[in-house]
Amino acid sequence: MNPETKYLRTALQLAERGMPVMPLRGSKGPMGNCRACRENACGGRPNMKTPGPCTCAAPCHAWAAATTDPHILTSTAWAPAWRQAAAVAYHPGGAGFTVVDLDNAGAIAWARRTLPATRTVATTRGEHWVYLGTMTSPNAVRPGVDIKSLMSYARWLGPGAGALAPLPDAARALAVKESTAARPASRPVTAAAPAGGGQCPHRSPAYLERGIAMAEQRIEEAPDGIHRTVYRMFLAVLSAHGRCGCLTDAHIGRLFTAAQGRGESLRHCEDAWSNACTALGM
Repeated sequence: MNPETKYLRTALQLAERGMPVMPLRGSKGPMGNCRACRENACGGRPNMKTPGPCTCAAPCHAWAAATTDPHILTSTAWAPAWRQAAAVAYHPGGAGFTVVDLDNAGAIAWARRTLPATRTVATTRGEHWVYLGTMTSPNAVRPGVDIKSLMSYARWLGPGAGALAPLPDAARALAVKESTAARPASRPVTAAAPAGGGQCPHRSPAYLERGIAMAEQRIEEAPDGIHRTVYRMFLAVLSAHGRCGCLTDAHIGRLFTAAQGRGESLRHCEDAWSNACTALGM
């Protein structure tokens, strides 16, 4: 059986069980948007927070493309994606599940001490603990622990072992702790305006607004490598605007909000911002 047939067959079997599925490409990330939807030119799925209104027939918009419709999965528009596929993913929240992704032995040991036993799936680095129920999907809620549920996807690695347990309050509490953390950056930009009358060289606030909006969009639409994308966008904004004093806490907060909307933790945002400042000698 060739890989295209294997992954499509797996996807159809999962869809029949009510699990919204989608193909993953070689990097195990979602398929990139098609040309018509690139950079959300279609106007659909702003900030990846809703499954519409884009009606593109291709598997665009990452997790929001996941479907249980066999006609869509076997359509000619999806055929190129299945030819590129290296794995199958599903939308846990869309199936009524939450996956606690444990990336290492320490995280697994923590889960065994803290969370009730449930269905467990072995991964390349650790385990997925699957619970019945949905929640938000923050990453890095503690070392080696991510949550994959609503607005997220998880790689299908098999049915696992054990009975499904209800989503425990201990898991929900991780997201509450994450979402109530202080914002925005722990290190706001304080560089003084350059000499020469103290005027911002950009001359127009619109230039800064376009820069922030573009960085937000790039973060929100990154198909994978989100850590790298966030750092690169922080670096780009600081490089263009960090030395003239025009950045405000509100601008930084917008960047952090975009990154956290893609699952970045506050700690990762702060680290990326700090590293970008250091790289530029700020």
